[in-house]
Amino acid sequence: MPLNIDVQQILLHMFNLVLLFGILYVLLYKPVHDFMAKREEEYKDREAKTRDALSEAEKLKGDYEKMIKDAEAELATKRAELSASAENDREKIISDAHARATQIVDEARDKAQSEHDRLMTRAQSEIAEYVSKAAEKIVMKNESLSDDFDSFFDSMAQQKEADNG
Repeated sequence: MPLNIDVQQILLHMFNLVLLFGILYVLLYKPVHDFMAKREEEYKDREAKTRDALSEAEKLKGDYEKMIKDAEAELATKRAELSASAENDREKIISDAHARATQIVDEARDKAQSEHDRLMTRAQSEIAEYVSKAAEKIVMKNESLSDDFDSFFDSMAQQKEADNG
């Protein structure tokens, strides 16, 4: 043993070193490596699930946006229909009101005309009566014609005021 080297001691230290690395590999490295691999796999699974959920959410968002657009289009159509219906109803109401107004005006004209005719007939009969009375007075009393006409016009004015009042 030159240089004071003991081969047996070197081999024993090498064996201890290999044994130490083997035990550390089995006790520390392998469980930590397996734990890290599991954790990495879990994160990959979570990321895949998150991507799937995100794509599903975006698909739902697109579906909902389409549904909203369809609902808005339907609402616009309904609004247009209701507006047209309201316009038709308005036109009908106005037309009915004009017809009713025309009817009322016609009825009023008819009543006014009948009242006018009645008053004219009455006036004619009263005029005839006054004329006959005046003629009778002229013949019977020999009164002047102008007094009778004045009294006739006075009574007509009084009668007119009574009719208007």
